[in-house]
Amino acid sequence: MNPRTLNFAFFGTPAFVIPVLEKLKNAGFIPSLVVTAPDKPQGRDHILTPPAVKVWAEENGIPVEQPAKVRGNTDFFTKLKARNFDLFIVAGYGKILPQEILDLPAKGTLNVHPSLLPLHRGPAPVESQILSGDENVGVSVIALDAEMDHGPIVAQKSFPMPEPLPRAPELDELLWPEGGKLLAEVLPQWIDGSVMPKEQDHSKAAFTKKFAKEDGLIDLADNPLLNFRKFKAHDPWPGTYFFVDQHGKKIRVIVKEADLIDGQFVVRRIIPEGKKEMNYADFMRNLK
Repeated sequence: MNPRTLNFAFFGTPAFVIPVLEKLKNAGFIPSLVVTAPDKPQGRDHILTPPAVKVWAEENGIPVEQPAKVRGNTDFFTKLKARNFDLFIVAGYGKILPQEILDLPAKGTLNVHPSLLPLHRGPAPVESQILSGDENVGVSVIALDAEMDHGPIVAQKSFPMPEPLPRAPELDELLWPEGGKLLAEVLPQWIDGSVMPKEQDHSKAAFTKKFAKEDGLIDLADNPLLNFRKFKAHDPWPGTYFFVDQHGKKIRVIVKEADLIDGQFVVRRIIPEGKKEMNYADFMRNLK
């Protein structure tokens, strides 16, 4: 198979999936179209900012589509259908594609997912592998269907959780390049039909959730290892924090640096509500 003849569209949005595109590019697989989220206002000045994947596409001279929605979007569906794609590849797109879109390409739709499916389906697989204390982490390439991370497994790679325990962005930096490498390796076999997808064991499926600000709350009296995992997993969002009473007022304290030492959760650096970052020990001395 000549990679240059493969007519495929890539669906993805955030910066952490750029390594997937780079691994494909290095293997000779260049998307004919990139589909990503619309530009969004960012920062205090609400400057309209393109997604990282759009920036990558423009730097590589690849056309971009940014539909506000995909389900029921007749115009978008018609554009995709007219281009007779061989394949769709989805990595961190952020929207669930309806079956009518998944069925358009002759070779179906592949998805890169940063966990060992059926474990950690859903929107937060990287964080959840840290929270769960998984001894092994990994990546999966699946044939996408209309259910959440449900399709059969095309390829999978497992390796030990790094030590020391990484923060979520650090694990992203490990998993997504590995996912891109695995995809580039299996893609020729998928196209020529020499690899057979294997149905997931759905009885072992575990689902993740989109985290909210409240999920970052910790109790310093709780299990130290669990608090440490929360601190690592919830960086940068939603962060970890706890409350203390100061002069009869309850204030929020954001944890910026912490360690697990001899089984104890040791807070190093914090940002008390309304103040700048400081040493936790100094804060506690002033609290008394």
